[in-house]
Amino acid sequence: MNIELNLQSKKLELIQWLSTIEDVVIIEKIMDLRKNETKDWWDSISESEKKSIENGINDADSGKLNPHSNARKLYEKWL
Repeated sequence: MNIELNLQSKKLELIQWLSTIEDVVIIEKIMDLRKNETKDWWDSISESEKKSIENGINDADSGKLNPHSNARKLYEKWL
């Protein structure tokens, strides 16, 4: 609950600060930041990363999965 109150406090502080800004350059930078933060990460990854993710989803859909216990056995010396 305390984290939520702190977050709300920070939001209000930003709103108050934003309402006092007169510099157009700063406003534009904030708008750019907002635009970049709302972009879909899928659009920013490479084609090979997209293909790899799609292959993983196809494998999962086809039931080509290994249980977590097998992965732990294989990699336990590094865990």
